[in-house]
Amino acid sequence: WWQVEHKESLLEAWTAFDMACGVGEATLSILEWWKLGRIACEQQQNMGDQPTTNQAGVILPRRPSPRSTAPPPLESTVPQPVILAADPYTADAFNTRTGLQCAPLSFKEIAEGSLPALPPDLSGRVHHPPELAAHPGNDAPLIDMIVCSFALHLVESPSELFALLWELSTKARWMVIIAPHKKPDIKDGWGWCKWDVDAWRESRMTDSHGEFLQERVHCRVYRSLNV
Repeated sequence: WWQVEHKESLLEAWTAFDMACGVGEATLSILEWWKLGRIACEQQQNMGDQPTTNQAGVILPRRPSPRSTAPPPLESTVPQPVILAADPYTADAFNTRTGLQCAPLSFKEIAEGSLPALPPDLSGRVHHPPELAAHPGNDAPLIDMIVCSFALHLVESPSELFALLWELSTKARWMVIIAPHKKPDIKDGWGWCKWDVDAWRESRMTDSHGEFLQERVHCRVYRSLNV
């Protein structure tokens, strides 16, 4: 995602929304990704662009893994991601574990247009699209990525799920859903298209190609059709 899609200025922080954040597992993973990327860049600079050798002295070509879990090297100019978080039940626990603020917003409140407030000292570091800024009193940034882990499948009403996803599709570019099974069942026309992360292209909602599956945990990626 970072290497292919992130085309904003490296001086401009990207924004992640940890929705139904629990005690911050997804948030800590995002911050760890950033830290490891910075370390990888420093190591790369220290080592130079030298090929690696094995014990026999044979040069080993570098072959990128199609599904590498290692973050890409991130230069020192890349700022720490801005984290927005919401959970109506675990705001205090999230703050205790991560040191970050969490808005006590429910799915219903988010579907009605509410989002966590952006910290005042970060308001100039994130992207505010014209279509959002045109509404008086709306200082919400365009969210680069929503992460919802082990929660969205609990919205059982299709109408409530549609209202939530459509609203989010007008405020975010990408959405990552982590769930213990194939739900939620997201339909065409709900503001999102499913994304094949292997081919890096749109796929059918019913396709399983390009998903992540590890120990029966499903990770699916969607791209907004409205921003």
